[in-house]
Amino acid sequence: MEQAQSELELEYVGFWPRMLASLVDTALLTLVIIPAMLAIYGSAYWEDERLFKGYGGVLFEWLLPIAAVLAFWLVKQSTPGKMMIGAKIVDARTGENPRPAQLLVRYIGYYVSMFGFCLGFIWVAFDKKKQGWHDKMAGTVVVRRKDHGKKENVSFSQDGSKNH
Repeated sequence: MEQAQSELELEYVGFWPRMLASLVDTALLTLVIIPAMLAIYGSAYWEDERLFKGYGGVLFEWLLPIAAVLAFWLVKQSTPGKMMIGAKIVDARTGENPRPAQLLVRYIGYYVSMFGFCLGFIWVAFDKKKQGWHDKMAGTVVVRRKDHGKKENVSFSQDGSKNH
């Protein structure tokens, strides 16, 4: 009964709020990455067009974002941008915290979602449960407490069947 009550208080988070959260997260990461890269490479950083700019680039442009996002997801089921909009990532079947393996698949799914002009992210705008391809791959949904308007009711089912 408690779970059913929580489902009634939640809504799936759509494309525009998630886009805002993503922009906030990107800005925060940029505030860390750019100064670090300038400290390591100086102004030559801006002239270097290589995807991998050396060990500093691998560390700050690739590993730091992966570690930061996964750490936030593991501890808070959210990132700072998602926290700002009151959203969190949950298991699509149970509504519980996702397993670490789900979160890793979700992160890898970000790269899949970028294909075809980011169609996997745009998919959030049209999907009934507001899932991007990365969410579908990982079996997750992004939810928050209802704050206004009629939204699709959240439903968690253990057997994968649809409950409405």
